[in-house]
Formats: sequence, C-alpha cells, structure tokens
Amino acid sequence: MLRHLFLWNKPSMLSAISSNLCALNTRTATTTTTSSMSTNATRQFCQISETNGVREICLNEPKTRNALSLGMMDEILSGLKQTWEDTNLRCIIISSTGPVWSSGHDLKELVPERGEEQQRAVFEKLTEVIYNIRKAPVPVLAKVNGVVAAGGVQLVSSCDIIVCSEKSSFITPSANFGVFASTPAVAMTRVMSHSKCLDMLMTGHPISAKDAYIQGMVSRVVPTEELDAEIVKIVNAIKQKSRSVLALGKEFFYQQLELTMEEAYQQGAKKMTENLKLNDSKEGLRSFMEKRKPVWSHL
Repeated sequence: MLRHLFLWNKPSMLSAISSNLCALNTRTATTTTTSSMSTNATRQFCQISETNGVREICLNEPKTRNALSLGMMDEILSGLKQTWEDTNLRCIIISSTGPVWSSGHDLKELVPERGEEQQRAVFEKLTEVIYNIRKAPVPVLAKVNGVVAAGGVQLVSSCDIIVCSEKSSFITPSANFGVFASTPAVAMTRVMSHSKCLDMLMTGHPISAKDAYIQGMVSRVVPTEELDAEIVKIVNAIKQKSRSVLALGKEFFYQQLELTMEEAYQQGAKKMTENLKLNDSKEGLRSFMEKRKPVWSHL
C-alpha cells in the first residue's frame, strides 16, 4: 500500500506496531463543577464527543492508520470550529484509535494523476486545521499513544499542549520516497532545535517520546497506563481558570512569536493592561485579596 509504505522501512518500526495491538481507549476528562451535558457523534473518519465542556476529536480510521485524507481533515476541522462561542466549552482534545496515531497525508491523494490542484488542496487543508488550532479560544491538546508520522507530526506539533505515552514515537520519512517534508518542517522548526529537525527530515529516522520531550516537541511523557489520568489532570487545571483569560493569553502568545523582542514586550504590556479590564481579572484580584476562590463569569 503506497499510503503507508514508509512505515515498513524498518523492522524495528514493524515490530513496534505489531506489538501494540490496540490504542489506549480514550476517556473524556470531566469534573463535577460543570454541566453533565454530553454529546457523541460517529462520522466517517472521526469520533467526536463532548462531555462537561471537554470536546474530544478521535481519529478513527485505523484501517488506513488514521491517514490525513481530505475527508479526515474536513472532519477534524469541523470538530475544531464548532460552537466556539459557547462558554461551556473549555478545551479540545485530539486523540486517535489504533497503534498508529496518524500516518500522515494519504499519498493516494498526492500521486501525479490527481493533479496539482488536488495536491495543493491537501497541503492547504492541513494548514487550515493548524490555523484553527491557534485561533481556537480554548486550549487544544494532543493525546498521543502510538506512532506519529509525517503530516501527523505536523498536526501534533501544532497543538497547544502535547501529552504522549512512553511508547509513542515520531518519524518524518517521506524523503525515502522522494518527497521532502517541507510543511511538517514549518511546525517542527517552531518547537524544536533546527539540527534535530533536519536530522529527522533528512534521515527519516524515528525519535522516541523521550527524545521528543527533550527536543521540545511534546509537553509531557508518561507511562501508557497513566496517559488518561495525565490528560484529566491537565484538563481539570484548565477548567479551574477563566476561559476569557486563557483565550486572551493564547491569542497573544501566538501573536508575539512573530514579533521582535522589543515589539513583543511593548505589545505584551498593552495586552496585560487589557487583561486587567476583564471582568474575570477583576474578580480574580478581588478573590486573592479576600482569600477566597474566584467565581468566574468567563467574560
């Protein structure tokens, strides 16, 4: 199968995939302090659920090793963008089923016979997904428990917080079959050292979860059996904060990355002053002075 040829280049990779017969079952993080409303929808490529303000987009096409086909990316994008105005939404988790978190783009959609317009549409669609991860007013978490390849690395690296199991690994092997991973490189170079990034891109060698953590690609690495609990811990910490404060902070965080240090500090001072005008900022300061827990309006 052309789509996943690169995964079988190394016996060690085949062994790792074979030994991992199924991915960890996903469990949506909840707390008792918010609404118990829950929704669940199975689409062609993704399972999308929402419980207590936590939306999970689970890549659910293990037969294609969760390839990022146009159909798959459309469903991820739809799950990302819906109901941003709902203040009950507090975070979004992107997870997957199967031993391969994602094998990257569906190469059948990129063969010459599909034409340049189709090829460009594939790359632009993942770019649109990534832009919307940044634009989302809530934190977007990647929950990784398996092999992540090529465009999958691009997607994971673009999430706000990335948590993976110790058995996870990351690989960008497309140069093996004549395609340099230029778009994954854009995401990778923004979170890890250039030399390690080029090592992965030019050799096609995988890196372990531990190495990905050392290089700054992922936020946390935990034993497989602790992955769900770690996600719950992070989500609960997020839900204790004001949604409006985190939305303001996330927006500025990504904006300042494009500025010089001088400009970033100037704009940062303005943004913190803006932050202090929020209702929740005023409530937070009052609660601190009164030695009580804040009651957030998320406004």
